[in-house]
Amino acid sequence: MIRTLDLRGKSLSKAGYQRAIPRANLDIATAMIAVEPILNRVKNGNEAELIKLAQEFDGVTPPAIKVPQESLDKALTELDPAVRKALEVSIVRIRKVHSDQIREEKITKVADGGEVTERWIPVDRVGLYVPGGRAVYPSSVLMNVIPAQIAKVSSIAVASPPQKEFGGLPHPTILAACSLLGITEVYAVGGAQAIALFAYGMEGLSEKCDLVTGPGNIYVAAAKRALRGVIGIDSEAGPTEIAILADDSAIASDVAADLISQAEHDVIAAAVLVTDSPELAESVISELEVRTAKTKHSDRIREALSGIQSAIVLVDSIAQGLDVVNAYAAEHLEIQTKNAATDALKIRNAGAVFIGRFSPVSLGDYSAGSNHVLPTGGCACHSSGLSVQTFLRGLHYIEYSKQAFADIAQTVITLANSEDLPAHGEAMSARLENL
Repeated sequence: MIRTLDLRGKSLSKAGYQRAIPRANLDIATAMIAVEPILNRVKNGNEAELIKLAQEFDGVTPPAIKVPQESLDKALTELDPAVRKALEVSIVRIRKVHSDQIREEKITKVADGGEVTERWIPVDRVGLYVPGGRAVYPSSVLMNVIPAQIAKVSSIAVASPPQKEFGGLPHPTILAACSLLGITEVYAVGGAQAIALFAYGMEGLSEKCDLVTGPGNIYVAAAKRALRGVIGIDSEAGPTEIAILADDSAIASDVAADLISQAEHDVIAAAVLVTDSPELAESVISELEVRTAKTKHSDRIREALSGIQSAIVLVDSIAQGLDVVNAYAAEHLEIQTKNAATDALKIRNAGAVFIGRFSPVSLGDYSAGSNHVLPTGGCACHSSGLSVQTFLRGLHYIEYSKQAFADIAQTVITLANSEDLPAHGEAMSARLENL
């Protein structure tokens, strides 16, 4: 079901390990060609065009693109009390973690009379995308909305695909989660057309957004790439992935269950175990066979585990394993070793790190308090997960007194002339003439 890759006796570079453990082949370039006409239709169209796109891609005719308030209220009223309670518990934890991400104003005294103040200013308006399709993701509503609210974004809109079984509205649990968080602007639109709606706005329907965040399929990622610059984006989220670094202290049933949990998302989801224990590897393979056969989405999981993007990787030691997982830069990384806390300190590249047996990825997906919108496809080596910081911009406010200006003026003039930009220096010397 899952291939074994033996890296024992091999000492590879970071790039070498990356080549050894390939990811699913995602042809974003072809997807960008496919979404281009959709983006243009939204840019030049109206609500009727969005409804046509829903008919073509979602197989349903939404009664309206903007979800009416009564539908949001009804969804919350009819929400299963147990689900509501679970969402409320998760909201408290997510708010607690993200509240500690608030950035404080910092005033730096560069010289007597010379100050630079850095203030963190929220973007004016954001569009938050919540995917639909194989699963319903009210948790993604929480992960997108809460940090935006803590950042004090003044205008927040949510888009999620219309669902045939719910009369062209997004899934009611998604609507209930929006209502629970006080979000009143929700659109029944999915895919590339949702990103285009946020990027361009539409007269009489939605204002243009400054930033769009949230995961989606390859066409959402392609639309984000195509519209980056027209709108800010968090990342081009690809298929989910889990890597587990484990030694012989790990329990095979735990490891197998965690690999399966992420394979459940998509047939191109990645599930990778890196271990120095051949015995654990064999036991995990056996557990995967048993557990996959028993779980609901077994066909999808089996295909994901059988894909080129999934593997059990044998290494000589946990030290080599750390090199492997740092090179791989997984979206989700579990450390299930004897010295898990110490080994976790050696991780540089991961979307989020889950330490020890009782910190599975599923916990982070819902209720750990951390954010589950994380960099995929190796992007964790240069990018972070969604946070309050995503919705803030650092602005510098510069204020110099007359004396502080006079003291530094000649330095600026010298540097300007060294770059053959004399007018820059003249902007300084003009003031010196009138001190």
